[in-house]
Amino acid sequence: MVKLNIVLLEPEIPQNTGNIGRTCNAMGAVLHLVEPLGFSIEDKYLKRAGMDYWKELNVKYYKDYGDFLVKNPQGQKVFISKKAIHRCDQFCYQACVYLIFGKESVGLPEEMLLENQDFCVRVPMSANTRSLNLASACCAWPFSA
Repeated sequence: MVKLNIVLLEPEIPQNTGNIGRTCNAMGAVLHLVEPLGFSIEDKYLKRAGMDYWKELNVKYYKDYGDFLVKNPQGQKVFISKKAIHRCDQFCYQACVYLIFGKESVGLPEEMLLENQDFCVRVPMSANTRSLNLASACCAWPFSA
């Protein structure tokens, strides 16, 4: 069984984060939020999308990506990007995995992708699809916690 962690690097849209929180709660996954956030965690849209699951959610907060790495030195870090070569359903995951998603407007920083090419994966999409909603992409994994 995989110990699943969802990491949102500087999320911008509270509704997406709320929906992802609900998904994490349903899957038994931990949600990691890396600041700066594009909203307050008191935001009414975050709470509405997260419903009453937010108070039960295992969520952790970090001041920046460096803080996240210091506090989570173990576990496989997998970077999600439409630019990745590896497909998420054909990748070999370790027992403890952190799926790292970028902000809605621009994704993960290019430098981060270049430094971690062997650990970058993409969700397969048709050629006519430009991108997936962040909350939808977080649900596209071939395993559950």
